[in-house]
Amino acid sequence: MLRLLCLGGLLVAATAQADLRLVLDAEGLTPPQRQASQRLLDEARAALPPAFAERLDRKVEVSWSEDLPENGYGRATRFDALVLNRRLLPGLTDGSADRQTTNRVHGTVRREMIATVLHELTHLYDRARLWSSADRTQQFRCRAQAGSNGLVGLPGDCRGQTERRFSFSDDPRLLDLAGWPQYVGRRGQREAENHQVARSPDIYELKNSREFVAVNMEYFLLDPSYACRRPALYRYYREHFGWAPADRADCASGYAYLNAGRDFGKQPLGKLDPERVYEVDYLFAEANQNWVSRWGHSMLRLVICAPGRPRGPDCRLDLDQHLVLSYRAFVGDVQLSSWDGLTGAYPSRLFVLPLHQVIEEYTKVELRSLASVPLKLNREETEALVEHAAEMHWSYDGDYWFLSNNCAVETLKLLRSGTDHPALRDLDSIMPNGLLKLLEGRGVADRAPLEDPKEALRLGYRFDSFRDRYQAMFKVIRERLKVPQEEVEDWLELTAEQRRPWFAQADLRASAALLLLEQAAQRRQLLLAQDELKRNYLSSREQAGQTRFAKAGGTLEQMLANSGFLSRPAEMLQGGYGLPQSAEWKNLEAESSSRQQTMRKLSDDLDHEVRSLLEPQRMAELNATEANLKAIGAHLRQLHKDAGGLVLP
Repeated sequence: MLRLLCLGGLLVAATAQADLRLVLDAEGLTPPQRQASQRLLDEARAALPPAFAERLDRKVEVSWSEDLPENGYGRATRFDALVLNRRLLPGLTDGSADRQTTNRVHGTVRREMIATVLHELTHLYDRARLWSSADRTQQFRCRAQAGSNGLVGLPGDCRGQTERRFSFSDDPRLLDLAGWPQYVGRRGQREAENHQVARSPDIYELKNSREFVAVNMEYFLLDPSYACRRPALYRYYREHFGWAPADRADCASGYAYLNAGRDFGKQPLGKLDPERVYEVDYLFAEANQNWVSRWGHSMLRLVICAPGRPRGPDCRLDLDQHLVLSYRAFVGDVQLSSWDGLTGAYPSRLFVLPLHQVIEEYTKVELRSLASVPLKLNREETEALVEHAAEMHWSYDGDYWFLSNNCAVETLKLLRSGTDHPALRDLDSIMPNGLLKLLEGRGVADRAPLEDPKEALRLGYRFDSFRDRYQAMFKVIRERLKVPQEEVEDWLELTAEQRRPWFAQADLRASAALLLLEQAAQRRQLLLAQDELKRNYLSSREQAGQTRFAKAGGTLEQMLANSGFLSRPAEMLQGGYGLPQSAEWKNLEAESSSRQQTMRKLSDDLDHEVRSLLEPQRMAELNATEANLKAIGAHLRQLHKDAGGLVLP
């Protein structure tokens, strides 16, 4: 019995030791200083997750030092020690640290001191998680020789005697969420730079993944709003420790976003509710002859149900509610340079666009078809993807490279990090069309709804290029008017004056076809005018004496400078981090509305001034096309009247 009691006592003692102990070095401290220091350590220790304390089963010595930089709060010095800045001790002792505010993120000096202890303990925890339970002396020696590179350059005996495992800071899932995703096409290698730079609580977190986990540990433990501001990371920490702080704030439903649509008369600020997202599609714009578009364009379509409609297939008909997530190069100047695109000179940002605008852009203006291929995601993956997209919308500002970090690469990274779908983890493609094929091959994308072309068009799985419609209308014109051109492109290449003589010969059906094609000709001229506008504006900046371009060019430059907020909404908010919260909504609404009104005024001004930037020949062609539209419209109305029908407007 005595032996059993002794064994029981040893077990209790061992259990008591298998936990984190913060031991104060009280040498040279007065009793009030010791008491204040111990209270600080007790409060920090109480904030830690139980699993954290159990895994970091060691004694950690905490001391005060005058050797730290004046603005430093503390640092870990060994595997089992950390020091605090002695200059902060008087305020901690007399209680003024509780009242003294700081420009640091946690508010008061005392809160920053607690955050510092938690931060540095997280570094110790992270290092401890790096190694197996081999001889600790050997681990220390190997770690010292390995430095900060993990097993890279590790001595041979260390490789043989220690077993590498993921630490806290290099867990693949954490790196995906933190902003160090896999390079696409580099066999799992992680990106070296973190581009989630906007709305950061502390820019120091972007230094490396070790600092990231330590900074975010502070917020996970001390900020009740962390669960709402960085929900994916909050869940990661909660699952990692099997525990979460009790004082969590109530999160509002939905995520704020800015609609980058062209209608400057509308309030751009909206709220995206993941509960209303029925499905997510891979939206693929097929290629055209433009060299930057020859492989297509990758986007994601959010199939959003109208308010009050239950989630289901009928939501696909609520097209006015659907949004498109599109990574694009933000061109802060009017010149789109192919060289700049190759060298990453353009920012890559996540635009949120209305579906109807995207359809018009591609099918009517660029004459490219759109395929909307459903992704096979479960409910959890769908909502996680929407959440991650909202986080990227507010935080991401990358570099756009046409050949290595383009729309396909960005879309794949968004899908990987957002869903954590197993089939995506080792999937690589830098081409939009190639990515679609791989998604289909791995069973993530479902092309079945597009197999019947008519049903696909009817149900909104496909949006055909207007080129086919234009050619069909041109076929009517050829049959009825016997024009010599064979293809619709040849007809549109004619000048407005060359097309006009055919109008008088057209019957009712041919006139309707001519009207549609004249509208297409007008869009084509507007595209050519935009290109000419860019070239003339750039030329006016480089050449002295081009005063006729000054006013319109200045307006255009202001539009470009002011439009950045639509793709980088974080610039509208001061303070805060992560997803905007309810308290920030009013300021965000006012600021976005003000900027949108500025954009509307600039757009109206440019409409009046832009003609000064166009060459006389281009201006004449635009005017002639407008005259053609009026003429064919009048001719069509007269034909309709003569046929006994109602007079068309």
